[in-house]
Amino acid sequence: MSNKDLLENIKKLRELTGVGFKDCKLAIDQNGGDLEKSIEYLRKKGIAKASKKMSRTASEGLVLVYEKKGEVSIIEINSETDFVAKNKDFISFCKEIAELTFNCKADLNKINNSKMKNNVTVKDSLIDLISKIGEKITIRRAKYFDKKNGSNFYYVHSAIEKNIGKIVSIIKLENVIEGKNSDIGNKLAMHIAASNPLSIDKNDLDKNILDKELEIIKAELINSGKKPEMIDKISQGKLNKFVSDNTLLNQAWIMDPDKKVFDILKENSVDSSLKIIDFIRYKVGEGV
Repeated sequence: MSNKDLLENIKKLRELTGVGFKDCKLAIDQNGGDLEKSIEYLRKKGIAKASKKMSRTASEGLVLVYEKKGEVSIIEINSETDFVAKNKDFISFCKEIAELTFNCKADLNKINNSKMKNNVTVKDSLIDLISKIGEKITIRRAKYFDKKNGSNFYYVHSAIEKNIGKIVSIIKLENVIEGKNSDIGNKLAMHIAASNPLSIDKNDLDKNILDKELEIIKAELINSGKKPEMIDKISQGKLNKFVSDNTLLNQAWIMDPDKKVFDILKENSVDSSLKIIDFIRYKVGEGV
């Protein structure tokens, strides 16, 4: 490593950790110039409890979708502020990561260790970008949809460019016939973006979510002064309403609230019944 590269890496490591020049130089020397390993080295030594920037909360950013020959990938990349999410360097980085996400089938470990167009790995390019922009940036989550056993459709809400936005939803449908009922796919993806279902049907809903919701409902009823003998009956009714509102098949159709999503599937079935195989919805910063 040249002196120029060494000094540049020391500068980046100091910005990321707040640790002094001497300790940063030692860490880089001990780890062959690898900044990520150097940060771990400093933390293990107790010199840096955590990277200053990486300890912040990054709840802004972008969600990107990449589609090729019927297969689709989705990835969320976070920044601390919406201002950075509009930064040209950040957007350019995200676009390249979106393509790598598709190529790596959304395997985050493979993505981080893949080389970008500048021949630098994603994880090192990320450190460079953090150093340049001055905010925490994280590659948070990703998913890949192949084209086996179904057709994929997606919708981008609040798009800032093609296939880049704040909310992205993807749905995989079985028994789609191109030109006959394929237009319903994008409408269903739009419905998912707007209605945020938790699962396809009740059987897919996490039991822990149901148990927690029932606990909350009963507590509310007790606090409102309902008679004990009425609580179980009322709480079951409220839980059924929760299931209906949060499972995709049972949700009211956003384009006609008098119908359920399962009604729309029946109406648009040709030869064989349309079936929802899988779906995903990413909203920037949700759950951070």
